[in-house]
Amino acid sequence: MIYNDAVNDILNNVSRITQSVSQEDINKMTEMILSVDNVFIMGLGRSGLVAKAFGMRLMHLGLNVYIVGETITPAITDKDCLIAISGSGETSYIISTTAIAKSIGAKIIAITSYTESSLAKQSDLIVQLQGRTKIDDEPNYIRRQISGQHQTLSPMGTIFEISALIFLDSTIAQMMHDLGKTEEDLKARHTVLE
Repeated sequence: MIYNDAVNDILNNVSRITQSVSQEDINKMTEMILSVDNVFIMGLGRSGLVAKAFGMRLMHLGLNVYIVGETITPAITDKDCLIAISGSGETSYIISTTAIAKSIGAKIIAITSYTESSLAKQSDLIVQLQGRTKIDDEPNYIRRQISGQHQTLSPMGTIFEISALIFLDSTIAQMMHDLGKTEEDLKARHTVLE
């Protein structure tokens, strides 16, 4: 059944990708996040949903966090950082917004599959989540077979987005440990207006 094959394909790829992130990169990322006044997060499409989920968890940890594009997002300063999530690292809005933040002096954390992308080149820290994104299509069947590239059962950027979500939720668990926070501490900051 295709469904079961897809589940196994996605789980195997996500496990491989998230476990390949170095402890050094995780430490650098958490240190940078904890050293700034405000954390700004951005992503577009499904990566934007991942960005919002991570932003919520950072807020639950008690950090000042804003989602780029929301109407209540203040100006970024050189005492802040911007986390940009983009599988391709080539999304024009993310590149232009990151360039503005960089020109102001904010620190930039890129979460991307491509360490040589335009986003990565502007960043102070690159967290690579290796994997297929929606731009990875080799149209030539013979070339795919010769190079060992087989059609994945996950559509477009799914592997990157799920990997990013799991990586970032796992980073929250690490930060909870480092800060001595419990789930009760996070629940105390969870919305009561729902």
